[in-house]
This record gives sequence, C-alpha cells and structure tokens, in this order.
Amino acid sequence: MNNPPPVMDSATRRRRAALFLFMLATGVSMASWVARTPAVRDALEVSTGAMGLVLFGLSIGSMAGVLASGGLVRRHGGRLVITVGAGLLVAGLLVIAGGAALEVSGGVFGGLALFGAGMGLAEVAFNIEGAAVERAVGRPVLPVLHGCFSLGTVVGALLGMGSTAVRFPVGWHLAAVALAVAAAGVWTVRAVPAGTGREERDAEGAGGAESRGGERAGGAESRGGKRAGGGGWRAQMAVWRDRRLVLIGLIVLAMAFAEGSANDWLPLLMVDGHGTGATAGSLTFMLFAVAMTTGRFTGGPLLVRYGPAAVVRVSAVVAAAGVALVVFSSSALLAGAAVVLWGLGASLGFPVTISAAGEGVRDASARVAAVSTAGYAAFLVGPPSLGFLADHVGLRNAMVVVLVLLGGAALITGALRRRPGAQMAEVPSSQPDLV
Repeated sequence: MNNPPPVMDSATRRRRAALFLFMLATGVSMASWVARTPAVRDALEVSTGAMGLVLFGLSIGSMAGVLASGGLVRRHGGRLVITVGAGLLVAGLLVIAGGAALEVSGGVFGGLALFGAGMGLAEVAFNIEGAAVERAVGRPVLPVLHGCFSLGTVVGALLGMGSTAVRFPVGWHLAAVALAVAAAGVWTVRAVPAGTGREERDAEGAGGAESRGGERAGGAESRGGKRAGGGGWRAQMAVWRDRRLVLIGLIVLAMAFAEGSANDWLPLLMVDGHGTGATAGSLTFMLFAVAMTTGRFTGGPLLVRYGPAAVVRVSAVVAAAGVALVVFSSSALLAGAAVVLWGLGASLGFPVTISAAGEGVRDASARVAAVSTAGYAAFLVGPPSLGFLADHVGLRNAMVVVLVLLGGAALITGALRRRPGAQMAEVPSSQPDLV
C-alpha cells in the first residue's frame, strides 16, 4: 500500500509559491516583449530582415544561458543561478526599453541577449528546484510550475494587446514589466533555500554517496566522497550513459519541438497556410496558449491516477491529431479549432519528462539539468529550422516534421514508467507527520 504524501511545512509551501510566482512573471515578460515587437520595429525604423538580426540576440542569449545553467547550478546551487538569471532578465528588459525609446537597434539587440541569457539560466535552475520540491512533497509540481509560465504568456499577451490599442509607449511598458519581475525575483530568492543541486567534494574522500538529510527532501547535495559522474561538463555528459535517460531526452525533444513550433509559427501558419487575417492568426495563437495553460493546471490528477507513461503517450497522440488537422484540413475553422488539441497535447510533455528525469535522489540535479538543456535546445533551435524547410515545401507541409516526432515520442513513453519501488519523494525521518 502506498504511503500518503507528506504534509508541506510553511517553508516548503512558501518555496513552491515563490517558484510559481516567478514563472508567472517570466511568462508575462516574454509575452509582453513578443506582443510589442511590431512597436519596437516601428520605433527602430528597420526592415523585417534587419529586425530578424535584432531578434537573433534573444536566441544567442537564450542558448548561452541554457548551456551554462546546469554546470553553474552544480557548482553554486540553484538560488545563486536564479538570482543572476533574474538580474539579467530585469536588466535586459530595461535595456530593451531604453533601446526602443532611443531608437538604437544595437541597444535592443544587447537587451535581448541579456534577457535571453537570464531566461535560460533561470528556467533550467527552476526545473531543478521544481523537481526537488516535487520529490519533497510527493505530488506533481512541475506541470503547474510550467502552467504558471503559460498563464503568464496569456496575461502578457493581453497586456501587450491593450497597451498597443491605447498606444502606450513601449519603453514605459517594458520598464513597468521589469519592475514587476524584479519584485517577484526578490521574493523568490528569499524563499528558495541555498544549495539545491550543488555538488560538493569532501577532501577526506571516503564513504561513497551518503545523502544529507536536507538533500533527501530536496535532491540537492551529497557528502562523503565524490558524487557519481563528478562535476562540470563531465558530470552532465556522464548521465547520458543511462539508456532510459536517453529515451526520456528523445521524448522531451519531440514535445518541446511541438510546443516551440506553435509558438514560432502558428499565427503565420494560419495566415499563409489557411488564408486567415492577421487578427485571426493572433487569436488562434491565444487559443493555443489557453489550451497549454489549461492542460498544465489540470494534468496533476491524471498523472497521479494513470502515471506519466500513459499520460504522455495519450498527450503525444492528441497533439499529433491536432497538428494533423491543422496541416491537412482544408477548413480554416477546423484548423483553428484543432489547435486546442495541439495545445492540450503538448502541455504536459515537457514538465512530465523533467519530473521523470529527476526521479529518485542519486544524480537528480545533473539528470534534470541534462534533460532540461536538451528540451530547451529543441524549443529554441528546432522550430526556426522549419523556416528553411518551409522555403522549399511550404509551411503547412513543413509541420509534418512535428507530426513525425510526436508519433515517435508516443512509441517510447514506456521509458517514463517509474522504476519498481521508486517513489516520487523520499521522506526523511525529520519530515512532519503524514496525513
């Protein structure tokens, strides 16, 4: 008979709430920037091609942050990385706001690079923190954590649309968002304990991998010798020797690719592929974002009842059905409605695979960091590559790649089954009484 999950103490509850708040704030900041991109382009008075070069700053910063985050967390702990990431986010927004107000393209490019680096650093660290809280409380946390980001994108998009409608200056808009992110960041950093995910070497070098009591709840630190896999890039690569983790990585690649493709191309897919107007294309993307948010906030009970393997398998099939209708349907109305299936299906893939990667305590932070990095790489790099393919076969036909990847992911979701005897949380003796 399974033990009931532990009762959360006030510190853990505050830590979880802080993570939720900051993910909401990052979603608002990202969508606020996206919604005001046309206003920034007009302020800079640049062509679409030149604006593409400006936007490249976001990609450079994001990939740099994602690739550096895992190693920094293992060396310094999640709280410090989140602190730096939040600082870069705020600085980036302020530099973007200043660059737009002063009509300096280089300023916007630099601001986007800072913003992207902060986003990449913070989000990988947040996945490690979220997985640690999930193991501590014994119930799903990561789907809701990512749901807060999705909800933030909806809120940010609405704020951006409203600001555009009343012609509120883009510089002041982004500066106000920066202040909100700064406030959320300060509260979050104060609520997150130090050391989550940090690896330490004991000079005495004896005893193997004995876990500290704090680590058993947080999956963070070890003492009594060098942890398996060591530190730095060697540790991050060593975890990929696990065949199960490789399969989990392939699943997250497919699911992140499906989500990122919609974020990058869905409005244009509806406009160019189905002949809708620009407003209808934007509303279709909003529908996708709402579906993503709904799926992440309501997926917890399904995970508890049916398990991650079954839920992600069905999710991949549902997302594939939505993509297929968008690609092959001749009806713009049916294609627009099908994005609900696309969004619901893609919603749980990323957070559930991250949770599965962090199952147990041994090397949990390195495993979560590795899978998170793979997922964000697919999210950031994969979808833009569809643009090159679309130049030859059209955007609708290019989306067949997404369909194939989702089908492949559905076939290997068995890797997400919990190992015999594995628990979502390992409860230390100091844990409060169970209910």
